[in-house]
Amino acid sequence: MNDMIGHMELCRQNEVAFLRFPAFSQLGFVKDAFSTRLGGVSEGEYTSMNLAFGRGDDPEHVRENYRRFSRAVGFDENRLVSSAQDHHTRIRRVGKAQAGVGIFKPQDAPGIDGLITDEPGVTLVTHYADCVPLYFVDPINRAIGLGHAGWRGTVAEMAQHMVEAMQQAFGSAPKDLVAAIGPSIGPCCYEVDTPVIEKVKALSYMPVEQVLHPVSEEKAMLNLWELNRQIMIKAGIRPDHITVAEVCTCCHHDLLFSHRATKGRRGGLCAFMQITEEQA
Repeated sequence: MNDMIGHMELCRQNEVAFLRFPAFSQLGFVKDAFSTRLGGVSEGEYTSMNLAFGRGDDPEHVRENYRRFSRAVGFDENRLVSSAQDHHTRIRRVGKAQAGVGIFKPQDAPGIDGLITDEPGVTLVTHYADCVPLYFVDPINRAIGLGHAGWRGTVAEMAQHMVEAMQQAFGSAPKDLVAAIGPSIGPCCYEVDTPVIEKVKALSYMPVEQVLHPVSEEKAMLNLWELNRQIMIKAGIRPDHITVAEVCTCCHHDLLFSHRATKGRRGGLCAFMQITEEQA
């Protein structure tokens, strides 16, 4: 039996360790995985499953890490599709035509923080090292989405934009969506200052006392998990359809890369999700 970290299952296959949500496994047609630092070929501060290009690691090491991770989890490495994030709310519908983009083929659409698809076998890939992974599954129309939300994307209501994109593309009803909030920096470790606090307070519907915990006149601990959960609920997702991982990347920086814990000397993590072909 696999170990649990927060509300995620820690799985191991061929020396590769990854996290997944039991709530998605139970749906029967979705495969998800969140990478850890374990099981790759990268060295030094990137040890060892670094999935981030452009941070100084050997690009071939990064590509080999994707190959090893894909084989361990059961993804076709040639059908991964990567986002190219910039902390905004642009969302792209992708499919087989984009297979390999951003990993084994050049990135062709910069500034994308969310990916959606209804094509089986296409694996969505988004990137993290403290920011929040947002997962969405439409079990009625067999569609999925992955969104990246740092504090900027969160207060810009990335979760709301993802729900609206799936409504428009696939006819997804918000009440049917099954959602999750993945590993990220937690309320235990994320101190923010006045500009961020003001952005959060500008969300008029937000229960501020649940997401901000003051530590001084100018600083507070921010709960990105609850902030995104509240935005999902506002977007129409049922509270009982939302799983919060409650896995802090900063607290678990021996297992997960954390930008804040390492002061930027780190590799990168990825969230992966696909509609499986076997039962599509």
